[in-house]
Amino acid sequence: MSQQFDPCITEDGSYTFFSEEFGQTFHSRYGARAESIFKYAIPTLLADRASRGHLRLLDICYGLGYNSAAALSAIWRSNPNCTVEIIALELDRTVPISAIEHHLLAEWEEPISQLLTRLVQAETIDTPKCQAQLIFGDARQTIDLVLDQSFQADAIFLDPFSPLSCPQLWTVEFIDRVARCCAADGIIATYSCAAAARTAMIQAGLLIADSLPVGRKAPGTIASFDPVQFPPLSQQELEHLQTRAAIPYRDPTLSDSMASIVNRRELEQDHCGWETTSQWKKRWRAVS
Repeated sequence: MSQQFDPCITEDGSYTFFSEEFGQTFHSRYGARAESIFKYAIPTLLADRASRGHLRLLDICYGLGYNSAAALSAIWRSNPNCTVEIIALELDRTVPISAIEHHLLAEWEEPISQLLTRLVQAETIDTPKCQAQLIFGDARQTIDLVLDQSFQADAIFLDPFSPLSCPQLWTVEFIDRVARCCAADGIIATYSCAAAARTAMIQAGLLIADSLPVGRKAPGTIASFDPVQFPPLSQQELEHLQTRAAIPYRDPTLSDSMASIVNRRELEQDHCGWETTSQWKKRWRAVS
């Protein structure tokens, strides 16, 4: 039986849901709307890039639809005539349906709420300014539908539950497929700065940098193939990528269970001989 989702208010007055399956809310307590703006729409430079006249977005783990809503808002405030293509991937259709039923997209300006409501209802929309698909299923498989279309995104929103709760969507193999959907100067944004996730991005050939913290001390991560996009990581962050925490998750067939993926990583960590995160933190506390 599908979970029933009830709205939980966050500190900026917007609402999110709690997932019993993953034991986490879909957004931080700081603010669901703020997170979608400051972790996704702003770091992917959509307001600036709207001058191009046409943008492509890949929204992985569409959820309540906030990241796509924030993106459309940023784009159309900058250039009302910019056309947008969206491909959105989501596992559980009850999440966006519940968001619509509770009118959670109503705070976004029109026509955004209307368009995304139609997207959830019909799974596709085709208007003069926005063409979009909402594809339901395990993103490890549905990402191939994106690749089959040779879709090259200007911005990719990577928004699964945390690596500890949902390692399936943070593996080397999955991140590699995500990277293959990114345009040469496109930007991938995620809220996570987990070393394992960053290692997977680096192995996919991406350059990575911090995005600004939103409601917590830790930054998010932005990634791109374009070397001029971002400043380099600090020495402290680079050394974090040489600790046991940076051993990535692996899922060779893109079909393993969470337990198998976690066990495989733990075995690799046990034999890597690398410094632990606690040792790394202790060293840098001594330096500072």
